[in-house]
Amino acid sequence: MTGTYEHSIDAKGRLFIPAKLREELGVTFYLAMGVDECLAIYPQETWNRFTEKFASLPMSQSAAMRPLFANASKCELDSQGRIVIPQKLRKYAGLEKAAVIIGVNDRAEIWSAETWNAREEEEMTPEKMKACLAALGF
Repeated sequence: MTGTYEHSIDAKGRLFIPAKLREELGVTFYLAMGVDECLAIYPQETWNRFTEKFASLPMSQSAAMRPLFANASKCELDSQGRIVIPQKLRKYAGLEKAAVIIGVNDRAEIWSAETWNAREEEEMTPEKMKACLAALGF
């Protein structure tokens, strides 16, 4: 998944998912806390790989993942291409009105527009891009 999409969250906590991402996400997908101050959207196939890896962890390590699974949400789009973002997840990511959805390879992320814009400005430098490509072996 790739691209950046700006949308608003309505008063009922609904967010429009762009058509290009809807195609890649499929009919059913999962919304969960992201690694940073964002939410992650996983297509079914990616979520399945994620849960298989989780299932292979010893119980002592898997306990740390409880909040992730307790607050994950199975999503299906409404007739207008929107999902409802639960209040706890909106709070976790600091989502109020303006949101940015970005494609991140095998998942998408939802950011508050303010947080994403600040992070993008900080991260979008030639030096950071060189370091990123070097880490990938380019």
